[in-house]
Amino acid sequence: MPPIPLRIGVSDSDRTRPLLDRQVTIAGVDPTIERMPVQALFNRQLTEHVFDCCEFPLTSYIRTLENPTRPYLAVPIFPSRHFRLSCVFVHTGSGISKPADLAGKRVGVPVFDMAAAVWLRGIFEDHYGLDRTAPIYVSGGLEERRRGDEHPQYYPAKFRVEHVVDRSLAELLDAGAIDALYTARAPSTWPSANIARLFADPIAAELDYFGKTGIFPPMHVVALKRPLADRHPNLARSLFDAFAAAQRTAQAQLADSVAVAVMLPWLLEHLRFTEQKLGGDYWPVGFAKNKPTLETIIRYMRDDGLTTTAFAPEDLFAGADILET
Repeated sequence: MPPIPLRIGVSDSDRTRPLLDRQVTIAGVDPTIERMPVQALFNRQLTEHVFDCCEFPLTSYIRTLENPTRPYLAVPIFPSRHFRLSCVFVHTGSGISKPADLAGKRVGVPVFDMAAAVWLRGIFEDHYGLDRTAPIYVSGGLEERRRGDEHPQYYPAKFRVEHVVDRSLAELLDAGAIDALYTARAPSTWPSANIARLFADPIAAELDYFGKTGIFPPMHVVALKRPLADRHPNLARSLFDAFAAAQRTAQAQLADSVAVAVMLPWLLEHLRFTEQKLGGDYWPVGFAKNKPTLETIIRYMRDDGLTTTAFAPEDLFAGADILET
């Protein structure tokens, strides 16, 4: 059987480069792999659906499951994870020193349903006593003015949401026109005298959260167009195996101190610190190891009102035939 031609979209990371440079191949597949910046990749896929397989925002994927056609099928690989407590910024004149202080404040959010925002709303309600509906959310472009959503959004009626089109969220925070910002990327106006992180020691806060929950929050998942998965029953497994092998390759390169993989002089020490605090398998692949984490993000999506279905974690991968992983 000839290999399956597959157009794949990914962001640039050490977890995807082994696929891009063909250190890792995909069994039975002739791939054309394109690398794009994260937000541009998501905006394109969620509006044009150009890629057969794509690194995909996890929360947007969960929303697609309420579409009767279920256009995508995910495999349990999570190319991006991030503790997002480090990604909450406040105006220093706002009087905000803890998450509960965000009640009634104007909080910028570039994309309302992005995984970073969903995780933060859930974590702050579960662990810090901030009702997810208590802030006033301000939607807009992080660094540039934006007149509308870059990909389809839904704003549940229980939230107070304002939309700004004349200034970026980074500018607004610096000027004190918003009080805080939930973001995936630090604003260009930080650091400054006007902007600080909500958590002065985010590593300590994030390790405390991990100690309580065991969760290293996933942001992205790998999603395949479902008609392709239906036509080629082994394709999801091939993708899972390849992305998992690429991740193992990336982790091994971090431990090679002959020539450090990234421009951090104490990279090996950072890796050892991470493994001591989070465990050797700190970036788990497969369904079983991620099931409790997926239960949490599914609940947060329902609590936000972004979904209405009581999905089970198995539903995210139904038909992939790899739930034993």
